[in-house]
Amino acid sequence: MSKSQPGKFKSLASQERTTTAEGVVAQLKEMIHSGELNSGDRLPPERDLAKLLGVSRPTLRAGIRSLTAVGILQSRQGAGTFVAEAEESPTLDTSSLLMMAALHGFTSDEMFEARLALEMHIAGLAARRATPEQITLMSEEIAGMYASLNDPEQYLVHDMRFHQTVAAASNNRILTSLMNMVAKILFDSRSKTVNRAKDLKESAEQHHNIYRAMRERDPEAASQAMHDHLVETQKAQRLEEEENAAAANGKSSKKS
Repeated sequence: MSKSQPGKFKSLASQERTTTAEGVVAQLKEMIHSGELNSGDRLPPERDLAKLLGVSRPTLRAGIRSLTAVGILQSRQGAGTFVAEAEESPTLDTSSLLMMAALHGFTSDEMFEARLALEMHIAGLAARRATPEQITLMSEEIAGMYASLNDPEQYLVHDMRFHQTVAAASNNRILTSLMNMVAKILFDSRSKTVNRAKDLKESAEQHHNIYRAMRERDPEAASQAMHDHLVETQKAQRLEEEENAAAANGKSSKKS
């Protein structure tokens, strides 16, 4: 199994890139796509990698946790963090789906119908198959949601990571790949309206209900909790979109 060379890693600050967890994710993904990091490569120890990338260790951990949740990286107890083997990585290129969305103008209703079809089944599988580590990751993302109730954009990051972790816990690489593709479109769409979210605490509680069913290994309860959450999320996003449209109309009428 090959080891990555520290010299490959460049400080995010030196590249004028954000030094947040998202910057870490983008950097590591880019290195994998370019071939600088290959399947089976081990990342440098946390302390060294944080220094190489010019980020704090908590920021690095958050980035690695995101990539681990979707199966790009794998943490092995006592051995370190590795790039997933090619046959184990569940990621797919989202560009084709994004292109279709742009060309055909997928509606919010279509996206939520797709989520219901995917995520209710995924939740049931995950309740049966989630590893203790994945259950812990779900718990950490929920804690992140409660900690960012007053920061809608950061809340959305934890929200999407939670759903991606649930998908990875289904232990079905095709379903995980599909969910990750859909999640990209959903994140881009919701990020435009989430600052108008009214009650993120209620949303966090819905996620906690999903997590509880996962922890109790109850597939039916997990599927139902996911259904209830998605229905409420759709209602919330509709309200956010209506408020955005009203605000835009108000600005345009003032100008005229």
